[in-house]
Amino acid sequence: MSETTDRLLVVVAHPDEETFGCGSLLAHATASGVPTVVACATRGEAGSPTPGRGLDDADMAEVRESELREAAKLVGVGRVELFDWVDSGMDGEPIPGSLCAAPVVEVAAVIASLIDDVCPSVVVTLDASDGHRDHAHIRDATLRAVEVSSWRPSGVYLHCLPQQLMRKWVEALVREQPDSEHLGLGDLGTPEDKITTVIDTTEFLELREQAIAVHRSQTSPYEVMPAGLRQEFLTAERLQRVHPDWDGGPVETDIFAAADASF
Repeated sequence: MSETTDRLLVVVAHPDEETFGCGSLLAHATASGVPTVVACATRGEAGSPTPGRGLDDADMAEVRESELREAAKLVGVGRVELFDWVDSGMDGEPIPGSLCAAPVVEVAAVIASLIDDVCPSVVVTLDASDGHRDHAHIRDATLRAVEVSSWRPSGVYLHCLPQQLMRKWVEALVREQPDSEHLGLGDLGTPEDKITTVIDTTEFLELREQAIAVHRSQTSPYEVMPAGLRQEFLTAERLQRVHPDWDGGPVETDIFAAADASF
């Protein structure tokens, strides 16, 4: 497949996930000559601003949208699409108009329309292994969308938080704060045997760090990690291929090669 026919669509729930989660993947695609589009379901209104950054009275929807667009541009994203659902927050009854209050089929229809417009060869969304309900909702809607869209992507992936690294993070948190309640986090993340694809993105580490810094309204999870663990998270992108079906074998190292092979 030529560079002009490869296209990547990344679908996330909140601003910063395109960078905290998929930033190096997007930079990798750009460096490979692949046009990229990011779709974000909400403006992250429920996210509290990081203290001490002068944003306590700011309009978080406006701030976070601006951060999203700036960070996406930095890693080479050619187009950002923002949907109009409201951030559902972490718990409680989802308010009308929030992402989780919208039926999956409704959200899927909007994403399917974008898929038909973009015609991506590869679609990536969140694996939701961190337990956030908006992440699970956008995952389910995106997987539904690729089934009902007129354009059928050749490769569909979930962007994974590796369980092995999540457990290392919990261990580090417990060492620093022995009385804290972090133990439940140890069951989060995607088990290693479900990760089908690992892309070495070491060369994009500095660019990824710059993009993370753009999201100054939020405290990134990497800020509270030991330096070595931070580097482990940020120098490889780990994904689970859900289409074409994974039949085992060596771990993939290129999502676009898989898309080519499926034609």
